[in-house]
Amino acid sequence: MNIREMCDRFGVTPRTLRFYEARELLSPIRRGQHRLYNRADRGRLTLILRGKRFGFSLEEIRELLELYEPGKNMAQLSAAIQIGRERLIALERQRQDLGIAIKDLRGQLDLIEEKLATETAKTETAKTETAKFESPAHGELK
Repeated sequence: MNIREMCDRFGVTPRTLRFYEARELLSPIRRGQHRLYNRADRGRLTLILRGKRFGFSLEEIRELLELYEPGKNMAQLSAAIQIGRERLIALERQRQDLGIAIKDLRGQLDLIEEKLATETAKTETAKTETAKFESPAHGELK
């Protein structure tokens, strides 16, 4: 599979693939100026993208990829469980923090909207009162 096919299949840019190659996470076969990605590269990219989606650092992803040995991946699976659990705890903490921040922001917006409504009502009342005193019905001379 060439670079364009990889980009289309995985929804990434050529720059992304070259970045992962420069970080030695992918190692396509080189034929002149062309890169050819095999089944292992596709599998590695799937794991890289999944790891990024879960918030793993590139170094954590590299560690997991380096542990892989076809047919003997117990070490990789054990490490994945450990790193995955750590990441899950971090994500749950972030979700809790986001929940608190969202609640606080909603409260602040409610206060601001109340203040705006009060100020708008005061302005409208003042305009109405001014209009009453300037109208001919109140004995204003023309």
